[in-house]
Amino acid sequence: MATVPRLRALLWWRKWSKKDWAIVAFGVAVILFAFSFFFDTRSVDLNRPLEPTTTADLVDLTFLSSAKDRGALCLDGSSPGYHFQKGFGSGSSNWLLHIEGGGWCNTMESCLQRKTTHLGSSTLMERQVHFSGILSRYPSENPDFYDWNKVKIRYCDGGSFAGHWDNELKNGTELFFRGQLIWEAIMDELLSLGLSIAKQALLSGCSAGGLATYIHCDGFRELLPKDATVKCLADAGFFLDEKDVFGNYTMRSFYRDVVGLQGVAKSLPKSCVKTMDSSKCLFPREIIKYTRTPIFILNPAYDFWQVQHILVPDVSDLRDHWYKCRLSLKYCDPEQIEILQGFRNSLLRALSDFQQNKEGGLFINSCFIHCQSLMAETWHSPNSPRVNNKTIAESVGDWFFNRRAVNEIDCTYPCNPTCYNMDFT
Repeated sequence: MATVPRLRALLWWRKWSKKDWAIVAFGVAVILFAFSFFFDTRSVDLNRPLEPTTTADLVDLTFLSSAKDRGALCLDGSSPGYHFQKGFGSGSSNWLLHIEGGGWCNTMESCLQRKTTHLGSSTLMERQVHFSGILSRYPSENPDFYDWNKVKIRYCDGGSFAGHWDNELKNGTELFFRGQLIWEAIMDELLSLGLSIAKQALLSGCSAGGLATYIHCDGFRELLPKDATVKCLADAGFFLDEKDVFGNYTMRSFYRDVVGLQGVAKSLPKSCVKTMDSSKCLFPREIIKYTRTPIFILNPAYDFWQVQHILVPDVSDLRDHWYKCRLSLKYCDPEQIEILQGFRNSLLRALSDFQQNKEGGLFINSCFIHCQSLMAETWHSPNSPRVNNKTIAESVGDWFFNRRAVNEIDCTYPCNPTCYNMDFT
């Protein structure tokens, strides 16, 4: 069962949530923080490693040494942190970075609440975490990146590592909007540990960390040697700027608040901010238009977080017409399924130009899930979700090492029997 602080940590993800909060918050907690999972097609613990767990799988938290001097601070003023596992063998000169997800805070109230959780304060973070999925050190779980230097960057700023200190309000609230500074300081520390001489590097992230990956992808490329192979992987971070079922742009309004509160616009593509409202430039559809570094986009076509927050937020379902459908797709009626297919079509339209990018990669499966790269069962295992008989790990590896072009788009729900579909009922 999730702890109370972890559940509270999710509140700003759904500031509008009032009704089925307990059920859905539990579901979000388990998917993001690797607790026990429940599915409509099969039941399995996605946090269970496929290989026997040893102390070597637990990686210590390292606090950023320059945090205080550089002013690179979490929301509450504590020092940010990361978990680092040194590479070995042929992977000792290669680096894989993964940015933790966990939503955003868009108001002073939600940020004040967030700073009392591990997503706003490093004092509340776990001192050790288990590396699995894309961070696994086992070739059976992670065939292409198992022996690389691997880093999990902890998330404690509430703005996808894009907030700016000059937007802080000096009114006694003691909130620190230092996401951009945290990013820069952590990069400098990792460069000193060997990232500066990397031969190959992959920047990845999940959810809000996936959005951070889009934002910082080109900047990451610029830090590394010109002859290094550098690419980015964004997992469940392609948030859509779509109307909800009530006709409102709920997510656009939310992002406008985040951008205004934390000064995020300064970290977004300048050419985009000059041409349109900066809140629109926070959506990956716009960011990728200006990104030069190769990106792999991993997203479920029926991302449960987006269904529950963008397509059908609580304020758009006051009569509970969508109540059970939002918790499990198997309870959706034909009309709801049609709307969900329309949401999938919106995702594919948003990706239509990207599909022409020969350096990019794409894996869109038809699963009702959120993040899939950090868990052994969904990343690479005998029972992993597949598209065209390829796991996510195999597809990402094929793309990164140029073994083949990867542009995998699944058929529509419920066609894929390999999916892990969340069931919150």
